[in-house]
Amino acid sequence: MNTRVRNKLIQLARMDESPISYRRLINTTDLGLNLDIKHEKQLLGTILDEVSTEEHQAGRPLLSVLVQSKKNGQGDRFYKLCEQLGYGDWKDLKNDESFTEEHIRKCREFWQDEDNYKKYF
Repeated sequence: MNTRVRNKLIQLARMDESPISYRRLINTTDLGLNLDIKHEKQLLGTILDEVSTEEHQAGRPLLSVLVQSKKNGQGDRFYKLCEQLGYGDWKDLKNDESFTEEHIRKCREFWQDEDNYKKYF
């Protein structure tokens, strides 16, 4: 798992800011990926999937919910990961506006709790 990405997303959740764009995440974590190159864009998706899968397996909120496209919000990949993790059909999740908002709220509440932060960061 990429700890730089995980740590950045935890910091973002604690600051209660808007979701971060893919490009800004790349720049602030010094990943050096180019989203115009398909392979590198897929690599970023893999990194985010790994972070959220490990968080889910540990009973914590999905951190990748905090990364969104400026134009389109969450991409299909996030919802497909949620389907794999047992949240339901990805198309239904994508069409449910409250699903993403609820996960952002859960993520922020969890990481703004000092006990959780001290224990899991």
